[in-house]
Amino acid sequence: MTSSELEFWFDFASPYAYLSAGRLEDWMNSAGIKVRWMPFLLGPVFQKHGWSTSPFNLYPLKGKYMWRDVERLCKRHNLCFNRPDEFPQHSLLATRVAMVGRDEDWLPAFCRRVFHKEFGLGQDISDRQTVLNVLEGLVDNPAYWVKRAVTVKNKKALVERGVEAERKGIFGAPTFITPDGELFWGDDRLEQAIEWILRRR
Repeated sequence: MTSSELEFWFDFASPYAYLSAGRLEDWMNSAGIKVRWMPFLLGPVFQKHGWSTSPFNLYPLKGKYMWRDVERLCKRHNLCFNRPDEFPQHSLLATRVAMVGRDEDWLPAFCRRVFHKEFGLGQDISDRQTVLNVLEGLVDNPAYWVKRAVTVKNKKALVERGVEAERKGIFGAPTFITPDGELFWGDDRLEQAIEWILRRR
């Protein structure tokens, strides 16, 4: 990681990560900070806490507040919002594609498109055709990347990414990690993470 690079750890199932993904690039460009997009899965993290699903489902009042909060914030940041029928969505295939494309220039655009499909349009991102459609226009052969995404090598890489997240102390998404290892959790901490980097240049 360079001295002006921010790690953006996210799970496609996170509504708050959708908010961050939708406004992250503008902040980074204006601040001159590079973003490293870090897809991972929150499911294994939740399972270690004994949770079978999102805490927003386990605690209905918290979930009700979250959806209203996300709706308000989307209006504030001029992001489309349509609550998907299923939550959390099965985001494994999309995450595997993001993982196999982790070093590709199209990764940020792919991630933003997935988030928009899910929380902007309320569509099902677990569907293979939806993932292929997201890749259209970003890569020459979408089917090739989906095929690479489900190889044993890439599946292992995603598992290792989860181990890395645990080692860094990540417990939720979105999480931002600065070059000196400072951790900021939550969309509402994005600005603080940027300020932290700028003050230490």
